[in-house]
Amino acid sequence: MPPDTIKPFLPKWRSTLTDRERFCRQLRRLPVDRCFNMEFGYWDDNFRLWPLFRDNGIRDNAAADIFLNFDRTATVGAPWMHPVFPDQEISRNASTRILRNGDGLIAEVPLDGHDTIPHYLEATVKTPEDWKRVKEERFDRSHPDRRPDIAAIRREHPDNRDYPLGVWAGSMIGKVRDMLTVEGLAYAVYDYPEMVEDMVETSCLLVEDYLDAVLPHVAFDFAGGWEDICYKSGPLVSVGFFRDVVVPRYKRISARLRARGIDTWWIDCDGDVRPLIPHFLEGGVNTMFPWEVNGSGHPGAALERWGAELRIMGGVDKMVLGRGRSAIRELLTSLAPYVARGGYIPFCDHRCPPNVDPDDYVYYLRLKEELFGI
Repeated sequence: MPPDTIKPFLPKWRSTLTDRERFCRQLRRLPVDRCFNMEFGYWDDNFRLWPLFRDNGIRDNAAADIFLNFDRTATVGAPWMHPVFPDQEISRNASTRILRNGDGLIAEVPLDGHDTIPHYLEATVKTPEDWKRVKEERFDRSHPDRRPDIAAIRREHPDNRDYPLGVWAGSMIGKVRDMLTVEGLAYAVYDYPEMVEDMVETSCLLVEDYLDAVLPHVAFDFAGGWEDICYKSGPLVSVGFFRDVVVPRYKRISARLRARGIDTWWIDCDGDVRPLIPHFLEGGVNTMFPWEVNGSGHPGAALERWGAELRIMGGVDKMVLGRGRSAIRELLTSLAPYVARGGYIPFCDHRCPPNVDPDDYVYYLRLKEELFGI
């Protein structure tokens, strides 16, 4: 559905600041007119199962953001692997398909296409020889497609825009994990440490190349990144590896961002991120997203522990959204003091799952406005 044909279901929260002013001020703990209103999105199944979306022709998260009248953000960035591997179906049976995905991984997925984590069968890279070949084919820093079109970015996102614009600061280890698989990374950091560090370094260089090209010409408001290097019980790599190999690359990127006045850098990392927070902060990453409560606990506890250094986006327990309105109100009420303090933007702590009653979800959105909208 074209964006200009979507009729919003909810009114936009009343405002005196622009979305851009509000986002920047709230994460810097400065006074704002109200909380920044955003959500992380929804499972694909929600667009099929929720009448709220299905009956109004809403089929993806971009359309849902317009339909629910959230405050706007935008991000621009460069590719990581380029070109990606072509999607390829290798085989299928009565219930599953075996596919090669864009990262080159061979995975088993359900035939009916419902949302689930794929079962990975084979990694793209297993040895330094594999990495050398893939690096030459798909990580060429001089590839013309990696050169940003500055004029196009400025036309689409002019300096006088009213929404915050972010620059993508990439993934130092999360995408490496994707290419190796979790098990493959666990072995590779011991069997081929030089290879893994070169993969991290390559990821860093690609980000630095992009930042050097765009930062002098575009006024960005924040940086964003993705790692997903934790699970419910903690990091998928050792804290020592993260400190010694990943953090130095963060510092190089952070120096470029800070030199241009970009002092908010969020990274999307699921699971229990708390063991890595001191090292994220040391590297210049100061905002955690989406703060999964079942891994990292109530966001208020972390904001109390790390103080003004740490900022959080997310932290609304998706499990609680499925437990009815009384539980939803209790949770949002517990978050209210931290929203008021600043440095915290609340939303569902990952894609909202389809088991949440859509009427309860609308109640949640309206309650957010009631509690945080003034």
